[in-house]
Amino acid sequence: MGRLTNSTVRSALAIILGLVLVLWPEVAIYYLVITIGILFILPGIFALLAYFTRDKDVENPRTFPLEAAGSILFGALLVIIPNFFVNTLMYLLGILLLIAGIQQLVSLIRARKWAFVSWVFYIIPVLLILVGIIILSNPFTVVSSTFIVFGVACIVYGISELINAYRFRKRNEFTDITDVTDV
Repeated sequence: MGRLTNSTVRSALAIILGLVLVLWPEVAIYYLVITIGILFILPGIFALLAYFTRDKDVENPRTFPLEAAGSILFGALLVIIPNFFVNTLMYLLGILLLIAGIQQLVSLIRARKWAFVSWVFYIIPVLLILVGIIILSNPFTVVSSTFIVFGVACIVYGISELINAYRFRKRNEFTDITDVTDV
């Protein structure tokens, strides 16, 4: 059985996210913002609990963890008023698509050093970059249709990432060509 690579995990998560966004775009955006809020609240709570349950050191007192309180406050705002953050999230999703497309282009360029890469493999990353630019240029028109487009782009990204990882893997099974660590 083969090793689970970073590109395989990224592909699976992108496909799952894409399916959720395509099937339930109106609901998914609000739950996504609320989930992000909860992910801000939890570490803040753990940091505050660690602060209040620590051993009291009279000689070396620790200052109150303001970043933990800020994390809880920001997370609570995300959970309480997700509508405001949906608009902000649209920009973030456009940026994510740009980054995903650029990451795939870099991976394909790196793969050219040791394998032939047809121009066909460059179509998907360029399309991802174009969709990211479209979302960034007009994010507030119809949020649900943007999420459907983003969901389809995530699915296509995940599938193309799997194909690229399979097609351009080196003989060494433990190499992940999509990890850009020496750039």
